[in-house]
Amino acid sequence: MSDQPAISVFIPARNEAGNITPLFDKIARAFNALNVPGEIVFVDDGSTDSTWNEVNAAATRYPFVCLLRHRKSLGLTEAMRTGFPHCRGDAVVFLPADLESDPEEDIPKLVAKLNEGYDVVAGWRQGRRDGKVFASTIANVVSQRLFGLQVHDMNWIKAFRRDVVENIHLRSDWHRYILILAAAQGYSIGEVQVNYYPRKKGKSHYGIGRIPVSFLDVLVVRFLITFSRKPMLFFGGIGLALGGISITTFAVLAIMYLLDFGQRRPVFDFAGVLLIAGVLFFVVGFLAELIVNQNERIEELERKLRDR
Repeated sequence: MSDQPAISVFIPARNEAGNITPLFDKIARAFNALNVPGEIVFVDDGSTDSTWNEVNAAATRYPFVCLLRHRKSLGLTEAMRTGFPHCRGDAVVFLPADLESDPEEDIPKLVAKLNEGYDVVAGWRQGRRDGKVFASTIANVVSQRLFGLQVHDMNWIKAFRRDVVENIHLRSDWHRYILILAAAQGYSIGEVQVNYYPRKKGKSHYGIGRIPVSFLDVLVVRFLITFSRKPMLFFGGIGLALGGISITTFAVLAIMYLLDFGQRRPVFDFAGVLLIAGVLFFVVGFLAELIVNQNERIEELERKLRDR
């Protein structure tokens, strides 16, 4: 195979002993079937079993493996941050190490769909029967409704053009929103059906405990996508509403005072609090606009540096 890979297969793993050798064998067969040069970028996210030893042994058989390691578990998003910069292929395929996806089947499917002109391709699991189907379905439906992204399976295998992974900024635990972030930047999203296979070795690292955090994260993502470029629309709108209510209340109190309806001190104090809150929202919106302006300048500078 040539030194420059056409496909980079990115694999994050934690405690996947027993799955590494068959995983690498399947990926190698996929490269051979496609007749293209490829590479594996493997990130060991702080495994405490023999995963690191197994992957080193497998790397001696396959020269196209790049090994990276976290000394402790930092999570999938950090594994992406570590691994993506080392992916040299024009296409970057993200696969799990647990063999719930079959690389020999799925890599050709994802790449073929990518070659149709899509920037990102998501795998849609078929035949899944585990206990997390309901929670996953709810999460996918919520994401579809909030963001209008018609993808059935947000959090499974994916393929990207390399410029997508270079331009997507991921905050902690935002790996599950990478499709949403890509779509928000104008990248086209495709979908392909893939088979799901139950895990045979090891155990899943994802449970229902992540659902409350995911719900809060999806609200933050929605807010940032909607208002990140124009935060004054959000904060200024709230400030105007509070200020309008406050001024209206003051006007009503003034009329009531002139008509000798007596004092309404608690209402007067409440109107004053609303006015102060409205001013504070305006100030926050103004500061947020300054921050956005500086970020846009930095992004423009980064684009100029990349184009040199």
